[in-house]
Amino acid sequence: MKALPHSFASRAHIPVLGPIRSCAPADPEDPKRADVAPVSDPCSADTNCNLALRFPKASKLLRHADFQRVYRQGRRHFAAHMTVFYLRCEEGDGPRVGLTVGRALGGAVDRNRIKRRLREAVRHHLGSLASGVDVVINPKKSGLTVDFMILRNEVARAFQVIAEKESRRR
Repeated sequence: MKALPHSFASRAHIPVLGPIRSCAPADPEDPKRADVAPVSDPCSADTNCNLALRFPKASKLLRHADFQRVYRQGRRHFAAHMTVFYLRCEEGDGPRVGLTVGRALGGAVDRNRIKRRLREAVRHHLGSLASGVDVVINPKKSGLTVDFMILRNEVARAFQVIAEKESRRR
């Protein structure tokens, strides 16, 4: 086979835009980058960032059998835009929360949107939930269009009711 006189790269018309920039934060000690202001940490001491506001995998209800157990043996709390099922469980350290969104709520885009909104609301109020409780949140169709603050307040109220009822049962 005959070798080509020049390579493809030399024939390609690729514009050169300049030096490649890194997306990494600037190093304040780097003398070449003295003109760039140092990137501030969003969770520094002066911003009052709470790292406990996460929704870790250990706090998620994942197995089908766990969802079924909560539905069959648990209690219910009704709100305007969701139904919350909860069950006190003996195993596990902290609370676990699961979300179920049926096809009746709409297409995949709508279902994913309501799940994202509920996960964010749960993330903010997970600390107020009693430990050793499994919770399943089943949103209603109205949860798609309601203001996020209303949804967040409903989750907070549901977790407060669950904590009160579970403290009385112990």
